[in-house]
Amino acid sequence: MGITAKKQYMMLGDRPVLAHTLLAFEKCDAVEEIFLVIPRGDDPFCKKEIIDPLRPIKPIHLVSGGATRQESVYNGLKAIDGRFGLVVIHDGIRPLIKIDRITECVGVAKKYRGCILAVAASDTIKTVDEHGRVIATMKRHTIRMAQTPQAFDYNLILGAHVAAQKKACVGTDDAELVELCGEVVKVIPGDPYNIKITTPEDLRLAEALIRIPHSA
Repeated sequence: MGITAKKQYMMLGDRPVLAHTLLAFEKCDAVEEIFLVIPRGDDPFCKKEIIDPLRPIKPIHLVSGGATRQESVYNGLKAIDGRFGLVVIHDGIRPLIKIDRITECVGVAKKYRGCILAVAASDTIKTVDEHGRVIATMKRHTIRMAQTPQAFDYNLILGAHVAAQKKACVGTDDAELVELCGEVVKVIPGDPYNIKITTPEDLRLAEALIRIPHSA
């Protein structure tokens, strides 16, 4: 973002980015409790500035994150400690997630043990080498761009993270760790509005999108 402020705490409309994200999961009937993984030491700030203003009904547990996203997810899984058979993993900086997408992801994961949201590629995808030369043109109809949430059987995703640690493997998302264990992950349609806030342009786009009335 080119600034020192943490992306999840930046204002988006009338509340921080992370508050929008939490609110979607608070309103989703398929979610029972929330485990919010945050940077170490941010607990007082998150409670006062993010959680308390929302007045949530569901329990929200604060968990200290790790040095990487993968470590942070693992910390969250350990905090759950097997209390739930199914978990939903979502990026805190995807504040425009629709409630029906969360609900469907959970429902499909109950059947297949693993489900992710993804959108079809709208542009031609090229594979290039380290010199920027095209190696291959991918079949666009088979390409999907993964999003979150990603829902999994708890023991499946925990085992995948443990296996990745033993092999010193770093995945680009949680589904990849499950795939490396030879398991099948079901893909359902995502939402082009479900953007990840990583640049100033993303934040400006999100500001415009939250002004557009659309169903949950």
